[in-house]
Amino acid sequence: MHVSLRQLKIFEAVARHLSYTRAAEELFLTQPAVFTQVKQLEESVGLTLLERIGKRIHLTDAGGEVLATCRETLDALDRLEMRLSDMQGLKRGRLRLAMVTTAKYLMPRLLAEFCVKYPGIEASLTVTNREKLLARIAANEDDLAILGAPPEGMDIVATPIAENPLVVIARNDHPLAGKKRISLQRLAEEPFILREPGSGTRLATERFFAEHQLALKVRMELGSNEAIKQAIAGGLGVSVLSRHTLTLEGAGGLLLPLDVSGFPLMRKWYLVYPKGKHLSAVAKAFIEHLLGDESKREIA
Repeated sequence: MHVSLRQLKIFEAVARHLSYTRAAEELFLTQPAVFTQVKQLEESVGLTLLERIGKRIHLTDAGGEVLATCRETLDALDRLEMRLSDMQGLKRGRLRLAMVTTAKYLMPRLLAEFCVKYPGIEASLTVTNREKLLARIAANEDDLAILGAPPEGMDIVATPIAENPLVVIARNDHPLAGKKRISLQRLAEEPFILREPGSGTRLATERFFAEHQLALKVRMELGSNEAIKQAIAGGLGVSVLSRHTLTLEGAGGLLLPLDVSGFPLMRKWYLVYPKGKHLSAVAKAFIEHLLGDESKREIA
């Protein structure tokens, strides 16, 4: 049986997503190329590995066995690469990071500084929502993950790396703009635009208002901070977002934070990885990079 490493990597991605399209997007390949590689793997194995029932793809029993072997093989190669990188110090190596979407306003700059410091390091960065990030952590798909609140019930190591203040954001001509010490009761009268259920920012916001026995008037739910900012700019309501989302707005921008009693809600960014995970020299160096300069802990 002749099986290539390329075929194993492609099959693992298709089996994980149960989608040729999503696997192709992840691997930066065309869907026909992914489909062809899986078919060639099936021909080499001599069994059907994936079957389509209706509109959904399912693993066959043989596919499950091949997937388990794929993961064992790819994990072994990752461990080998890690050991070789450790032997070479930080001259070469790979760093796989994943983070929630809000962290994209903070982390890419810090990652860029690290890559400039260690030009031989190859870095990849996956940006996704909290639900998918937790699944990646559980599956040990990345070296390190960054999110706003450590998940409960998971056996992980979580280290705070930066401040993440949450503020109330409105359009600059909103009736509450410029007012001082706006009460939560008054704010609760406004229509809110929030992230999807399960978002860390949304959970913190709803918990805070519930503690003050107030309910939010949710006008709209959107899946990204940029979409929320556009909705606010369109005059559809207010929201609670990380102050980092205003980093590129500048003074005099269309959006601004309101002066609300009890805000900002002070949260932190956490660096997370599964407990017991062997960190590479590159991952350890990146952690030291994040923690080593106190001036990087907070971005106003």
